[in-house]
Amino acid sequence: MVQYLLNGFGHLIQTGSILALFIGVFLGIIIGALPGLTATMGIALLIPFTYGMDPSYALSLMVGIFAGGIYGGSISAILLKTPGTPAAGATVLDGYPLAQKGQAGKAVAVSTIASALGGLIGALILTFLAPQIAKIAVLFGPPEYVLLGIYGLSMISYVAGKSMAKGIFMGLLGILISTIGIDPISGFPRFTFGQLNLLNGLSLLPVLIGLFAAAQAFEGIEKYNEPQAQQAKINRIGISGKEFLRILPHIIKSAFIGTFVGAVPGTGTDIAAFLSYGEAKRSSKNGAEFGTGVIEGVAAPESGNNACVNGAMIPMFTLGIPGEAATAVMLGGLMLLGLQPGPLLFKDNPQVIYTVFASTITSNLLILVLGLLGARFFAKVLQLPTKLITTMIFVLAIIGSYAMRNNAFDVGVTIIAGFLGYILTKADYPVPPLLLGLILGPLVESNLGRTVIISEGNYFIFFTRPLCWLFWVLILYTVISNITKSKRASRQLDQTKR
Repeated sequence: MVQYLLNGFGHLIQTGSILALFIGVFLGIIIGALPGLTATMGIALLIPFTYGMDPSYALSLMVGIFAGGIYGGSISAILLKTPGTPAAGATVLDGYPLAQKGQAGKAVAVSTIASALGGLIGALILTFLAPQIAKIAVLFGPPEYVLLGIYGLSMISYVAGKSMAKGIFMGLLGILISTIGIDPISGFPRFTFGQLNLLNGLSLLPVLIGLFAAAQAFEGIEKYNEPQAQQAKINRIGISGKEFLRILPHIIKSAFIGTFVGAVPGTGTDIAAFLSYGEAKRSSKNGAEFGTGVIEGVAAPESGNNACVNGAMIPMFTLGIPGEAATAVMLGGLMLLGLQPGPLLFKDNPQVIYTVFASTITSNLLILVLGLLGARFFAKVLQLPTKLITTMIFVLAIIGSYAMRNNAFDVGVTIIAGFLGYILTKADYPVPPLLLGLILGPLVESNLGRTVIISEGNYFIFFTRPLCWLFWVLILYTVISNITKSKRASRQLDQTKR
């Protein structure tokens, strides 16, 4: 296997595929940084141009855009509170507050380092353990998906902010909103009010852009005529050795979480990011400070979502099943190139597959170089006048929401979601639990319906499968750990008051 990988690196250089990879990563970062232009869209736009290309060259382009696009979403999330992609929805929680403290350079550096290392770990796992992980992923049925979703929803307790009651309420609101559209089991339309655009439910990206970007623009309008605060000068891009050691455990742990989530078909980078963020907050000594601008809160989701890029390729290559939306597009690209994904791909086209593996490893090194070299230019966004930034955010929000499906209805969704996010923030209701409920609600609902059907209404099915027991342990551990931590924090607060 090592020899195959070395041959893959050699093929990557000899065929010029490394140039394609560089172009892909560069374009991916730009696409990801622009709200509304996702990695999935970038790959889809690229596929028509891959006709007649060498498979290694074409796949290197796709891998580069995928990896660069997921990382690029963090740039606008940190600097403008505008997640470029759904995968950056968790990064904004600490990335933007850190930038507001005058540490934009540090925030972008942490995001870049975590993205590169997390993606690198995921790439190595993809290269050496893909067949073994695929065997576990194929064991997932509807009951396992339900418990995976519930485990993700248990992370609401870590992103709920000061009030657990408000966090749970917002999570339930997110789940309620996620039920808009056609029932996945019965096919009956719900909460559509005769509006055809709601039959498929609310698209995640316009809601995400609205809750964060448009809400930020509304807040900027409120302060439009206030004198601009002096922006802190950005003198240094990077982090200290001590800070690196502080985030390293979270990067490694999140990389494994992201790879595993990606390997489970039907999940995605956004779920991986929030799970990684929640676990980092649970296990961190600075858990209470998450949401105020801590580097762990940037490192964990960025490591998780970039590792998920590689994890999502595991079922695609080994089983012919896409792990998430971008790999579904890549799957189509593979077949157009005359390659049939599945176990025989490793036997019939080892050179191509290991060149792709070499590309996934190299793409993360390119992210590190391009991200750190460009960080100073990204951070200069903060030095623009507040009025210009507010206008820019609003324009990007409108363009981004429209660009996804060329649908004016999505623009309306963004504006309404933005106004809702603005009101909720003013009322001190946390937005992240709503987003978590919106993301995980469909996963739980659709698979719960399937579970009820296959078990004929016997809910004991959730206690009769080995992987289900694993998730029960994780859920109980998460809940108990959070209760214990909350009690400890309350005790320390009482002692401080005395």
